[in-house]
Amino acid sequence: MANPLQFMQQVRTEVGKVVWPTRREVLLTTMMVFALATLTAIFFFVVDLLIRTGLTQVLRFFG
Repeated sequence: MANPLQFMQQVRTEVGKVVWPTRREVLLTTMMVFALATLTAIFFFVVDLLIRTGLTQVLRFFG
């Protein structure tokens, strides 16, 4: 087990190796996440609407 000073030096070294994203990259990926989440929500809304309509028609036919 390393002593705390040695551990902190290793942590600083490893953090220095990290490639941080630019502001533009962060904004683009954030916008992509929101766009895909919106598309997914619309898709599931349409699927739910179709299933609900189909079930309503079936229940009306037999009911």
